[in-house]
Amino acid sequence: MEKKSKTTFYITTPIYYVNDVPHIGHAYTTIIADAISRFKKLSGNDVFFLTGTDEHGQKVEKAAKEKGLKPIELADKMVVRFKDLWKALNISYDSFIRTTQSVHEQSVQKIFLELKDKGDIFKGTYKGWYCVSDENFLPEDVPLEGAGHKICPDCGKEAGIVSEECYFFKLSAYEKPLLDFYAKNPTFVRPPSRMNEVVSFVKQGLKDLSITRTSVEWGIPVPDDAGHTIYVWFDALHNYLTGIGYDWDISHFQKFWPANIHLIGKDILRFHAIFWPAFLMAAGFPLPQTVFGHGWWLKDKAKMSKSKGNVLDPHIILETFGEDPLRYFLLREIPIGLDGNFSHEGFIHRVNSDLANDLGNLVQRTLTMIHNYFGGKIEEMDKEDKADKKLREEFDNSRKKILEFYEDYALNRALEEIWFFINIVNKYLADNEPWKVAKDDSQKKKLGRILYQAAAALRVISYFLFPVMPESSKKIWDFLGEEKPIEDEPLSGLKFENLKLGQVIKKPKPLFPRVDLKEFLKEEDARQAPQKKEDKMDMITFDEFKKMDLRVGEILKAERVEGTDKLLKMEVDIGTEKRTMVAGVADVYSPEELEGKKFIVIVNLKPAVIRGIESQGMLLAAEVEGKATIPFFDKDILTGAKVR
Repeated sequence: MEKKSKTTFYITTPIYYVNDVPHIGHAYTTIIADAISRFKKLSGNDVFFLTGTDEHGQKVEKAAKEKGLKPIELADKMVVRFKDLWKALNISYDSFIRTTQSVHEQSVQKIFLELKDKGDIFKGTYKGWYCVSDENFLPEDVPLEGAGHKICPDCGKEAGIVSEECYFFKLSAYEKPLLDFYAKNPTFVRPPSRMNEVVSFVKQGLKDLSITRTSVEWGIPVPDDAGHTIYVWFDALHNYLTGIGYDWDISHFQKFWPANIHLIGKDILRFHAIFWPAFLMAAGFPLPQTVFGHGWWLKDKAKMSKSKGNVLDPHIILETFGEDPLRYFLLREIPIGLDGNFSHEGFIHRVNSDLANDLGNLVQRTLTMIHNYFGGKIEEMDKEDKADKKLREEFDNSRKKILEFYEDYALNRALEEIWFFINIVNKYLADNEPWKVAKDDSQKKKLGRILYQAAAALRVISYFLFPVMPESSKKIWDFLGEEKPIEDEPLSGLKFENLKLGQVIKKPKPLFPRVDLKEFLKEEDARQAPQKKEDKMDMITFDEFKKMDLRVGEILKAERVEGTDKLLKMEVDIGTEKRTMVAGVADVYSPEELEGKKFIVIVNLKPAVIRGIESQGMLLAAEVEGKATIPFFDKDILTGAKVR
């Protein structure tokens, strides 16, 4: 295979599973990729940015069945949701791949057969604990819970024993090659802490990997053994090859492979940093340059997921603010490798402080003064004085740092440096007081220089912000009277003094109106209300309701479950006996304030094992903003009394 050109840059997001609606977690990865892609294009690289959807597997099959749809019908609907969100977020991907496309399916089958012929894939029987939610067998070191079950360490759901005939990939044969590769390529996995995790895992020993299923119909069939479908992760990972032309556009494939960076969430690191390079080694492909495992955006200190009810719909924020403030917040708030906790307060603060006050006000007052004092056109100005020169030199210093941060994928650091320069420009205006200089007609050229310096600074600021906030940057660029698109300005030729004298400056419009937090939250609630009303309620019969045994329970004793923030273990008297229950209410109630309280308990619910404790019932509570409120009895009710 030919070595790819140095000027090409290939970046990917993971392909997103179509069993759930897109949320801010999905948006975060894709915004990172888009910002890097846009920067690389400004830098003169020939960039290819791939994203898409993962559409096979048991989870999709199950979700479609629950909705009364065929799997492909569910996939078709969800693809539209993802594409609509990417459009709303101004994502400039070059291609969107679906794993149900025939070119992908045929290419995966081809690679499968080649590895089978080589001996790296062989038939056997596998028995192990399998998590349907993550479509993955659990590692053997996951301990048994009290009732003899295993809980998936990634999603927290119960796994089940699966035994079936399957094909294996000879992962064990690639343990040493992988460790050798990691040693020679220490930045293959980033950040470094994640590389340490990967190396540690591989050093514990790799076992051969089950890569087909006989119990799952919705998948790519094994070409010469139709009873088997190809494991969804083996199928999905190969999108990075098929999405750029493997086996159907060889010249395009050779131009861009290997990938420069795979952007992924840290929860799928093992698949991308161990399984994927092993598959590539076996098939004889060069390995990617970097797998970057970014952190999660949390809500209520938990990873966002539909099952937890803490998913943030980005569309609601986009309707109020547009895409750029959300893009800016997600990339500015935390380094890519760390977790962040999303709060409306933090978001509104960034909008009002950074965007409205620092940047928006700088644009508005600078360009308004050019209109008021020069009719929108600066044609003459003094030579640089000491303060003017210092501003230009500050740009040169910031430029170097900004480029280094962008190149290192440290987007939050690049934005910090841009804002450092924005604050320098604001100080320059405050120190030079152009509104006072304007009162002296003899100082017209000096005034011209001051406002030219500020406008020239805005030009380079908008350019460096373009990868993160493309629409706002284009507006500033247009306000300044630039005729060619911002994308056509080569980074190599960007200079502070590139703003032309005599250029017609347009009257600015407010870019980032200030927002009142309380008013926004009211609007958000109002927008969510119609969505909630549209949710269809599952109706049950009175006979079905009577099957629930609801009783008055009294909490005799309560204590925190060690190692958790929300769980309490309670001893509850239900009249006929005492039971142990586990409830996620420790973030609202202390053990002491619950003891002696009476509430409603479902006593005929099947027991569940939670953190090794068998919970023998469930209390009823209202959920408000992710927190539980228990309806206690305000009168002394007989313990064990039936609730009807």
